Amino acid sequence: MKKRNEKIKHGFKGQKMIVLPRKIVSDFLTKDPLTKGVYITDIGYYPKAINHYRERQAGIDQHILIYCVEGYGWVEINGKQILIEPSQYIIIPANEPHAYGADKEEAWTIYWIHFNGNLTYYIMDLIIKHFKHYKPYLAYNENRIKLFEEIYVQLEKGYSDDTLRYVNMIFYHFLSSLLYEEKFNNAETGTENTISKAVDVMKKKLGGVLSLQELASFSNLSASHFSTVFKKETGYAPIDYFNHLKIQKACQYLLFTDMSIKEIAFSLGVEDQYYFSRMFSKLMHVPPKEYRRRNKANQ
Repeated sequence: MKKRNEKIKHGFKGQKMIVLPRKIVSDFLTKDPLTKGVYITDIGYYPKAINHYRERQAGIDQHILIYCVEGYGWVEINGKQILIEPSQYIIIPANEPHAYGADKEEAWTIYWIHFNGNLTYYIMDLIIKHFKHYKPYLAYNENRIKLFEEIYVQLEKGYSDDTLRYVNMIFYHFLSSLLYEEKFNNAETGTENTISKAVDVMKKKLGGVLSLQELASFSNLSASHFSTVFKKETGYAPIDYFNHLKIQKACQYLLFTDMSIKEIAFSLGVEDQYYFSRMFSKLMHVPPKEYRRRNKANQ
């Protein structure tokens, strides 16, 4: 088992750290509509952080994200110790008693961020539901590191309102890269691959009709199992999703062509233009002719 360090050390060669003024946090970040949901309060990078150790018996009022890219360390949350390895990250919830430190023999290299906001507990819940524990694994991705570096570089320039909005919108992207790593890495799990294949079939068949059984057959699943998997991943039943794609294409036809409503309906495999208009109105909250009128006027 990795051992705790015996010394506390705050300086590491090559370290980077920015602590935002708390007046900036209270006067702007907690109030601005674009930042109050999620905002950074501190950010840093500790390379080969020998003897790194920190203990907070009462926790702090921010969540702490630690992303280990090299070496080893440990984190203790509410008395439970978790060993941290390369390509793993951990988020310590706000107000939780904790301690953490680098391994004595192979000290970790970490990127870390303190953050807060009125959406952060919801994000924490999503992460916990996805991974069922505090310590998810991340494949190394240079683009994720670039997001961190862009945040840091911009904050070095100062704290203008636009800079603060910009970096915290990037931070949303950074968090999404943790929560939805497969999408960020353009990788697919077996389930996602099944869904992607089904959606590709839908796109190719927009001009026709597809049954649930036909869609399931492309995925080599029973209709009921395919429907369950599809809805779990997308939030929609397969045929409803197919209709959404048809309406998406219909919007493009309405804006970029002079096709009649009847022609658009027929091109999308709907022989009854009145049924098509009802379907369009249900999803877009406006009839096709009105959609064309309003949006062409705004182009």
